[in-house]
Amino acid sequence: MTDIGTLGARFPTSSALAQRAEKLVPLLDQHAHYADQEGRLAEDVVDALRRHGMLLMWTPKELGGFELDPVQSLDLLAITAYADASVGWVLMAASLAIGTAGSYLGESAASELFAGGKYPVIAGQGTRPGTARRVDGGYMLTGSWSFGSGLLHSTHTHSLAIIAETGEARIFVTPIEQANLQLDSWNVMGLRGTGSVDYTINGVFVPDAYTHGAFVTEPMRGGAIFRSGIMGLAEIAHSGWAVGVGRRLLDELATLIVHKAGRPGSLSGSDSFQEKYARLEASYRAGRALVYETWTDVTKTITGGSPLSVRQHTMIRLALGHITQALADVANGVYLLSGTTGLRRGVIERLVRDVHAGTQHITSAPGMWQAAGRELAGLARGKHWVLLDLVDD
Repeated sequence: MTDIGTLGARFPTSSALAQRAEKLVPLLDQHAHYADQEGRLAEDVVDALRRHGMLLMWTPKELGGFELDPVQSLDLLAITAYADASVGWVLMAASLAIGTAGSYLGESAASELFAGGKYPVIAGQGTRPGTARRVDGGYMLTGSWSFGSGLLHSTHTHSLAIIAETGEARIFVTPIEQANLQLDSWNVMGLRGTGSVDYTINGVFVPDAYTHGAFVTEPMRGGAIFRSGIMGLAEIAHSGWAVGVGRRLLDELATLIVHKAGRPGSLSGSDSFQEKYARLEASYRAGRALVYETWTDVTKTITGGSPLSVRQHTMIRLALGHITQALADVANGVYLLSGTTGLRRGVIERLVRDVHAGTQHITSAPGMWQAAGRELAGLARGKHWVLLDLVDD
């Protein structure tokens, strides 16, 4: 297994949280097998994430959070995903839901949720909508959602629904006790440790203050990072995750080959192996470079108070699609080059499964590539991005 003690040479520690995360890597790595087997993170891991404030990476500073900028966020997510892909996934999903609740919810909701230095742990689903009906003072929410990553460790749910009367898409934050968690629904190939169970909510009243528009980009609290909206945060999240997992896979393969060098039948001495490893490394590094180049540019724009251009929105989607495809290629390549080691239960085997689960996410679906291609080719004038598609202005 890779010497994770040398992690500092792999990723920048551009924030206090990233420095804390680096120190937690051995703990997260130690419990990765447990999470994979049990379908949930170990309590020691959850306690560490809470104790060190990791879940507050995107919470507004005025509510006690860190409000990391996009590049700092990439660094932190890459470190945690390197240690354990499931931990990185839960961290990104919960941090997004907690941070957007802190920034976009009404004043009374934010005051209650973040009172006295405490904070909620929020998780759920923002892509498959339920239905909400307007009533006095709020909404009645009903729906069924899948893939609630981190729900097993949460105090509240974050759920997308369509308002029946208007067709508006809104996010609803509700206590976990008001949801029915389907604990036996997370039977999957990879990312088992995320505990991304399905859940339902049936006729629950949600006050106005506990809801916000799904596409809002003007924060009620907090600064520049929230001008990228929920979709922007999701693109950062999945990009950082892919950066971390891809690096871990390549490092695991390098460690394996070095330990086997000189043995009869070792692949390391073959021209074919060396060429394939170099190509995988180049593909990964190119994907990572595009992610950081794109988000460095975006950070300058939102920090300066300007809205993102259509092209910048295109690039953040393209960068995620590219690093995700590179990650899939790395996972497949590492598996093939690792020989029978990749077939046996272990780090490489687990990571390959995790990658094939992670690359199924909607953010890298074929439709995104097609829309990005239209915009890049100049065929989408008068259009703007909504989620993963271009629509008329």
